[in-house]
Amino acid sequence: MNQFLRDLSLRYKIPLRVFVLASASALLVTISILFRVYDETKNDLLLHADSMGRVLANTLVGPMTHDDVWRAYEIVNSPFQAGSPGQTQGAEVILVLDRKGRIFVSTRPAEYPMLGDFSRLDPEFAAAGATMPAKGGEGPTVIEPLASGRLFVTVPILSEGAPLGTLVMSYSKRMFLPRFVGIAQRAALMMALALAVLLPVAWYWGHRMAKPLVSLAACMDQIGPRVPEHLHCDLYDSQDEIGRAGASFKRMLKELKEKESLEKQMMVTERLAAVGRLTAGIAHEINNPLGGMLNAINTYKRHGQDDPRTLKTLALLERGLAQIKETVAALLVESKVEPHPLSRRDIEDVRTLAAPEAAKRGVALKWEDDVTDALPLPSTQVRQILLNLLLNAIHAAGKRVECQIYRDSRSLTLAVWNDGEHIAEENLSYLFEPFSRLSRNGHGLGLWVTYQTVRQLGGGIVVESEPDDTRFTVTLTLQDAS
Repeated sequence: MNQFLRDLSLRYKIPLRVFVLASASALLVTISILFRVYDETKNDLLLHADSMGRVLANTLVGPMTHDDVWRAYEIVNSPFQAGSPGQTQGAEVILVLDRKGRIFVSTRPAEYPMLGDFSRLDPEFAAAGATMPAKGGEGPTVIEPLASGRLFVTVPILSEGAPLGTLVMSYSKRMFLPRFVGIAQRAALMMALALAVLLPVAWYWGHRMAKPLVSLAACMDQIGPRVPEHLHCDLYDSQDEIGRAGASFKRMLKELKEKESLEKQMMVTERLAAVGRLTAGIAHEINNPLGGMLNAINTYKRHGQDDPRTLKTLALLERGLAQIKETVAALLVESKVEPHPLSRRDIEDVRTLAAPEAAKRGVALKWEDDVTDALPLPSTQVRQILLNLLLNAIHAAGKRVECQIYRDSRSLTLAVWNDGEHIAEENLSYLFEPFSRLSRNGHGLGLWVTYQTVRQLGGGIVVESEPDDTRFTVTLTLQDAS
């Protein structure tokens, strides 16, 4: 139960606590009022008992002096015979004791007979007798035995200062009960009315006070190992403790996002450094055999046969090897390569290189190229961009790949489309990362190299993906365009 109360939301804890506090306060006030009413009722009763006891004690002097029991009985019984409850203020019985503590007369002779021992009548009378003043005392005395349902008022009966006996009036505490019940009922009604007003107010203020904390807790629950990309928290804005907690959380959230961004940058930097070290080592190893193959092709062209098909094949091989050499050389810081302008033949070479892969995978390749003149763009980089996009599209395609190359007065556009698997929107931002987790068959370097090359040429690349429709569009600004 304690754990359940601890886990309860503040939206319910606050109204519940207000309810308990209001109930406890009302109960304490009611108890205080009841005690006060008890004291006032008791004081009123004792004042009346004192007044009536003095009158009866003075009247009983003569009958007791002359041992006139009947007359004494009439005197003590006269308040009961008056028929008005107010005459006795609820006294149960009145007894007159002689100097030896024996009953001289009582209002209930059958229960308390003459000459009976007062202290032996019942335990409550015995308790009262044990605390009764010796010789009746000098004035009225109130006796309230512990754990007793009665209280007693004793008045000494004196004749010229000499004690004749004691007047004892017994009152039941149950006489206070009707008044207590009435007060308790009124207090309960007032408490119910107060709670009827306080509970809706407490419920409203409880929700009002708990709302910023509930919002803060709900926002914090969304934070996992990584901060969500589009996390929006509607937090309480103030200078109190809750507002400062919300501001601290926002600041922490901002720092976490900055930390994640920095970690991503560091990871990319480390990967790029690893790629750079790897490619620099490979580039030196590739250059020598490339130079040998290019020399062999030149030698064959000078001294070999003039077969047109062979010469066409050799020209294609020479351009491909030259592109490889330029690409590898670009990886070396100390190398400076000046590629020739992009021509239609360079673009058609890419189609020739991609066609066997498309045929091998059973993919139909649709080609549209409206470039006719040489363009002021580096042929090696543009061919590399187009070839990477084509090979990726062929590997991802279901049955078809389309390639469109067109230009206007300011730019060249390369658009490659395939009908392969849809790329989810949340994965688009990871496409151009090195060693991307989205790469299935390679190392994720192809698109990264493509993206870096497009950026170096001052262009842009856009990816759009829907089911059975994924399109990569590269736009390159013509370098001498005005």
